[in-house]
Amino acid sequence: MDAADKVLELLQEARGPVSGEHMAQKLGVTRNTVWKAVKHLREAGYEISAVTNQGYRLLSESDVLSAGNIRRQLEPQASIAAIDVRESVTSTNTVLKELAELGGREGMVVIAQRQTMGKGRLGRSFYSPQGGGLYMSVLLRPRFSAEEALSITTAAAVAVARAIDDVTGERAMIKWVNDVYFHGRKVCGILTEASVDFENSGLHYAVLGMGVNLTEPEGGFPGEVAQVAGALFAGKAPAGSRPKLAAAILNRFFAYYQALPRRTFMEEYRSRSLLTGMDITFMEGEFQREGTVLGVDEEARLLVRLPDGSKKVFGAGEVNIKRDFLQRLRREKSV
Repeated sequence: MDAADKVLELLQEARGPVSGEHMAQKLGVTRNTVWKAVKHLREAGYEISAVTNQGYRLLSESDVLSAGNIRRQLEPQASIAAIDVRESVTSTNTVLKELAELGGREGMVVIAQRQTMGKGRLGRSFYSPQGGGLYMSVLLRPRFSAEEALSITTAAAVAVARAIDDVTGERAMIKWVNDVYFHGRKVCGILTEASVDFENSGLHYAVLGMGVNLTEPEGGFPGEVAQVAGALFAGKAPAGSRPKLAAAILNRFFAYYQALPRRTFMEEYRSRSLLTGMDITFMEGEFQREGTVLGVDEEARLLVRLPDGSKKVFGAGEVNIKRDFLQRLRREKSV
């Protein structure tokens, strides 16, 4: 814990102003160190007043995306989380993979205010502007087979959807297999990257990355992203939304992860399936095919009825919703 975190704890515990001299003595540092810590906290978004001859007082912190703000909202099942909030990274997944290779422990969480090289599926980039979203990755060291570990992404999708419910009061849906939709638009992408241990058919580690758009960037989403992307809030997000969302995701996910082989989340995953009943196109080898989604099975595979009436189980690949179905969904959500 650095000086800023220690000063923040003292301010949080105090019922009134705390002098810089008192905090310096309490922490065994200089008053200049306390002053620099307060300056750092203010730059991070904490509202701290300074009263002559009285000291510093913490006025507001609810909207600050900080490790302490998130940690206070964690439930026992998520106590393993060791949260590190950074201003800017290339990608939270990239940072955690590097830490994993160095022996980082399970439960390490990296959250960034901004990503310069955010990752999506199939080598795509994930647009990650400053202040508009929650960009978070979790390091896991699963003790089950690599095949079973595929359920990590499915569990995370349900965790994110339920956390969005908590923050917005409205229901989020899941587009198979790893996108979360809200009001007919994609608000979250999930990417799990893993290092496989071929000797025991398990994993050295898995890094679970999640990016959630809380608000639209100034000027809107760029390029082709604008056709699909959306945000949880039309204007400014309510105070405290980002730390609340981060904590809710971690609480939900770790509850599922600890019971992962039982897949306690699958019933809810199926109930939130955005694609059920929709006409889709999908790739099978080099060929594009069409079908109507009947639902999702226990293995999180897509059940599709083909034009000839036959049924197919679709376990991996890229699925696209036919444009008229998506437009209808958006119209329904806007009324």
